[in-house]
This record gives sequence, C-alpha cells and structure tokens, in this order.
Amino acid sequence: MNEKSAAKIRRLNRISGQVNGIARMIEDDRYCIDILHQIQAVKSALAKVESEVLKDHAACCISEAIKSGDAAEQKQKFEELVDLFEKRK
Repeated sequence: MNEKSAAKIRRLNRISGQVNGIARMIEDDRYCIDILHQIQAVKSALAKVESEVLKDHAACCISEAIKSGDAAEQKQKFEELVDLFEKRK
C-alpha cells in the first residue's frame, strides 16, 4: 500500500470513529444541533476522501486510457464518471 492509500485509510478510520461517536451522542440524547454538527463534519471528511479517490482515478485510470489511444476504453472511462456524477443528483 502506498502512502496516499495509507492516508486515505487513516482518514476513513477517523471517520469511522466519528460515526461511532455520533451513535453514542444519539444514545445519550445529546442536543440535536450538536449531533447535526458532527454529521456535517463526517460528510465533509467523506467528501475529502471522495475527492482524493477521484483525483487518483483521473491521474491513473483516465490518464492510462488516454495514453492507450483506445477510443472504446476512453469512452468507457468517461461514461463511468458521467454515471457517477448522475447518481449524485
């Protein structure tokens, strides 16, 4: 595993801890706004990991498809990204 992957794993482990903390907050009947702040923090942290994975995909998979000169592979990689972003709606 390279350092970039290890960094993503560490970040995901922290997010996991945050999610567990949110569950405890709910069990303890903590103030809703405090819980919502923590949920927002988790969403933001996940968005950062998502962005890093997307950058890796562009730098690796898409770059390789472009270098290959294979139009079908290039189209497939482009369609994968379009499908991904369409699911976000």
